[in-house]
Amino acid sequence: MRGFLASSIGVATAAALALPLALPTPALATPSTGAVAPVTPGGSTQSLPLVPLGPSADRTPGVPGMSASPRVPETQGLDAREVKTFSLVGVVWDDAGTELHGRVQVRTRSARTTAWSDWQDVEIHNSEHAADPGAAERASGRVRGATAPLWVGESDGVEVRVQAEPGAPSTRPGSRLPSGMRIELVDPGADVPVRAADGKNGGPVGDDKGEVVAPGMTMEMAEASAANVPHAALGADEIPELNKADSTADAVFASDGELTAAAAPFIGPRPRIVTRKGWGADESLREKAFVYTGTVKAAFVHHSASGNNYACKDAPAVLRSLYRYHVISSGWRDLGYNFAVDKCGTVYEGRAGGVSKAVLGAHTMGFNTNSMGVVVLGTYTSAAPPAVAVDAVARLTAWKLGLFGRDPRGKTTLTSGGGNRYPKGKNVSMNVISGHRDGFATECPGKKLYGKLPTTRTNSAKLQGR
Repeated sequence: MRGFLASSIGVATAAALALPLALPTPALATPSTGAVAPVTPGGSTQSLPLVPLGPSADRTPGVPGMSASPRVPETQGLDAREVKTFSLVGVVWDDAGTELHGRVQVRTRSARTTAWSDWQDVEIHNSEHAADPGAAERASGRVRGATAPLWVGESDGVEVRVQAEPGAPSTRPGSRLPSGMRIELVDPGADVPVRAADGKNGGPVGDDKGEVVAPGMTMEMAEASAANVPHAALGADEIPELNKADSTADAVFASDGELTAAAAPFIGPRPRIVTRKGWGADESLREKAFVYTGTVKAAFVHHSASGNNYACKDAPAVLRSLYRYHVISSGWRDLGYNFAVDKCGTVYEGRAGGVSKAVLGAHTMGFNTNSMGVVVLGTYTSAAPPAVAVDAVARLTAWKLGLFGRDPRGKTTLTSGGGNRYPKGKNVSMNVISGHRDGFATECPGKKLYGKLPTTRTNSAKLQGR
């Protein structure tokens, strides 16, 4: 089933009309007469082209985007240099269909201590985190090939080297570096303070970010927030947790008749969820309309592969950086994941469109339709995920899968949209809670996190009351 577009203005209007009837949720905040200008995170992306560091080579006729394989591995990069402050790095290239076979390494200089880091490897296998082949998002003409992003903390110097895979035959295009390689240096911008109107001035005002429709919010911010009504008030920084009984009542109300209390649905307690406004998403970056799929039959668990060198207080900045890297650097319509979980177990709203809705993501190539993607921030190939983060995944899936009548211990059938593991059109039986590697040949979500999924399924089902 193809995803379908929904007018974000329509979502906002419908949500606003429904709000006064909400029983277990907060009411819409009364607009103040004070003037509150929207506050949007600054943020920036420096995009620097890589240059040859090793033997150069002519381009191969008839193989667009690929360089000829030299006698020694081709190397591109940048010598150490001072740059504007950034906190996350990644490498992109022109053709999203071209894979990078080789090694990407970076060194960065701390903006606080001026000390240079050791060389750090950047995860190169990232193409599987993307929209399905043939999807409108993938066919936009803006999508680029990209490595996984790496969080390095506040830095003001960088050195990078990318070396093609050594020893591969020259007849294999994958042994050569893609064309148009650039390093992306992402600054997440400052945290946005929570502000309230002071009541001293006139009505809502606008700025260069867009029309203001509610105090402190642009149109785009209001639309993203309204998609979560009636679960939280317009402009809320978080959606509050609920116990199981209230979660069920809330879900029955919000389902617009699709659920009934008499059906005794198995819905877990809703966890506290930090909204996009809460983590400081710049809503002017994403595409405007929301895209939905038919239902949610499965949850795919991921790790961000962005490293574990972040403090929990920095998680919103990590998320803003990932969002900017997905949209500005990689060319996606929005953040790829539907939800994120940090190492302290905090749950965050991901792609815009409403946390209780079937929002089409770009997280598991081939299986984005009728699924949701949950990313645990960090790299869990050899490091064990924190227990609180694994518990948060269980709590989130118990609630969200319960809204759609799914048993976390069960199996479901998804139709592949195409990928390196299952051909397009093949019906595949999968666990309702699966790892990314179950749908695509990849290391994600890392060996250590993947090993926690059996326990996650059991705990999620218990939270649903099964």
